[in-house]
Amino acid sequence: MVGAKFVLLGPHLDERATRLWAASEAIVLGYGGTAAVVRATGIAASTISRGIADLRAGDVLEAGRIRRPGGGRRRLTDTDQKLLKELERLADDGERGDPERPLRWCSKSQRRLAEGLRGLGHQICARSVAPLLRVLGWSLQANAKTREGRQHPDRDAQFRHINDRVAGALSGGQPAISVDTKKKELVGDFKNAGRELRPKGSPTRVRTHDFKDKALGKVAPYGVYDLANDEGFVSVGVSNDTAQFSVASIRAWWQQLGRGRFTAARGLLITADCGGSNGNRTRLWKVELQKLADQIRLPITVCHFPPGTSKWNRIEHRLFSHISMNWRGKPLISHQVIISLIAATTTRSGLKVHARLDRTDYPKGIKVSDQELAAVDLIGDAFHPEWNYTIRPRPQPPAQDAADHAAALATAQS
Repeated sequence: MVGAKFVLLGPHLDERATRLWAASEAIVLGYGGTAAVVRATGIAASTISRGIADLRAGDVLEAGRIRRPGGGRRRLTDTDQKLLKELERLADDGERGDPERPLRWCSKSQRRLAEGLRGLGHQICARSVAPLLRVLGWSLQANAKTREGRQHPDRDAQFRHINDRVAGALSGGQPAISVDTKKKELVGDFKNAGRELRPKGSPTRVRTHDFKDKALGKVAPYGVYDLANDEGFVSVGVSNDTAQFSVASIRAWWQQLGRGRFTAARGLLITADCGGSNGNRTRLWKVELQKLADQIRLPITVCHFPPGTSKWNRIEHRLFSHISMNWRGKPLISHQVIISLIAATTTRSGLKVHARLDRTDYPKGIKVSDQELAAVDLIGDAFHPEWNYTIRPRPQPPAQDAADHAAALATAQS
């Protein structure tokens, strides 16, 4: 808006009127107004500051000196025709050019760019570099996470397959969950990313170094997100993030919430990543899912996201992101604090989160033999059976073996 006004009014204003108009716009905008007017008009901040001083001092009506048209200091680009071209050459990353260029391997600050230009014979200071960069269309840019690496040719087709399966389950009133492990967190008075409102000058004091506290260790939050009810369930494990822990978390969700929400369930649909404790190549994941299917007497269908696409798993932006925002800037000093912060996470759309602490020890390195894997009643889908499959409950043992089977199942779950 300010820029559009300047385009219309600028040609009709003299130097004093331009300065006073820009100053009035900056005052009206309030905090940060001067910087906003500078960005919109290109008028120097010092000029606007002088105008603000004139307005506040009441010197607006004094007939000060006005330079004749064309007077004043010449622009650097008018007196130095090569300046812009040399600046762009220095600022460019140079990925297609000479690797020996002066600033190829340096941080491109305004000071360094000014030093580089002075080394090429140009008379310029660091403060003059910023407006020239804006003329060239340059600004500070962060890295953008957009490249997913080598994409599988059936990536989009798998996304459509998952969407179809989830939509079909939800329309039929069947349970569909998204699962994953959130990144491990240090327990103790360690720095937690983000900022929290506190009295000025009194930040929460935390440790300087992030060395694991041997007494408190780390936690691995494993999440189960109910796609139908916008409800999260998080098992906070104190042991290892293994397939046993993953399935134990799903089992706990079913026992505490799932079976009460879906009393007419004919199956369970799980969407998961391709790697980690619930990866499609993890043998123990499938063996543990077989035990769960046998226990709840429901077929379990799993749809894995293609490799390198875990960020599209709904649990990431429907559950984990809100947990991270809720505990930003708060040190995770104990297990109880972690559980409380997770359980207190809500959104305006109605998200509710349940949390539990799982103190069970889940050992690493459990080997699954070919015979154990072959005993899994797994049926692969016609489309990418390595990503999409169903594990059916095995027939119940004869009545005389029921007690032994129940005891064995209880031992396996403990």
